[in-house]
Amino acid sequence: MAIPFSIALAPLYSGADHSSLTAKLSSRIILPASPKLHSGSTSTFHCWSESLKEQVPQYWKWRTRVSFSFLSRSQDVESLKDELLEAIAPLDRGANATPEDQKLVDQIARKLEAVNKVKEPLKSSLLNGQWELLYTTSESILQTRRPKVFRPNGKIYQAINVDTLRAQNMETWPFFNQATANLVPINAKRVAVKFDSFKIAGVIPINARGSGRGQIEITYLDEDLRITRGNQGNLFILRMVDPSYRVPI
Repeated sequence: MAIPFSIALAPLYSGADHSSLTAKLSSRIILPASPKLHSGSTSTFHCWSESLKEQVPQYWKWRTRVSFSFLSRSQDVESLKDELLEAIAPLDRGANATPEDQKLVDQIARKLEAVNKVKEPLKSSLLNGQWELLYTTSESILQTRRPKVFRPNGKIYQAINVDTLRAQNMETWPFFNQATANLVPINAKRVAVKFDSFKIAGVIPINARGSGRGQIEITYLDEDLRITRGNQGNLFILRMVDPSYRVPI
């Protein structure tokens, strides 16, 4: 039996420990021993204060530079996300993408993947919930060789639960097909996907254990965006719509 649609997964955002950073930066200030002042003596105090003045501005200058580095990196990520969403917006989930469009989207996605902060996405609770598929290069999903009326024209969702290692794909109009699968971790980013059941029109169950297999790698993940690459080279871009959704076991 042909798989009605493919499964795609994707990337945890970990904030920097600012208190730890501040402590490390603070340790860079080395205060000279406090001088013993004698009445009428100002030269020793002058030297001591000058030494302190030389260090404190350098400390704050370095701290400010580090702070702006964190801020700039965060702004860069948001700018890349905006650029990616803008690029895929007119592409009808990828069905209208030209080779040039696909190349541009792939380039932006790779830039985001390069700054991904989630090193072990399969251990991240950010992966849990229902995601909407915004863009893909997978022909098995897009079905561009069919007349448009016979393609999935409504939204397509995918739900994942990390604790149970279960995933579910859900088409809406006009077919309302569903598929569920077990996820078998290969490493912290990649899983093997093993489909075990399908529902035609959302109501007719078909037991299809072992009928569909594949591998996917989660390459970017944050609170609202996920990027995944399949073992056949396909790209999947999804956004979070319901973090509370649970996949049937």
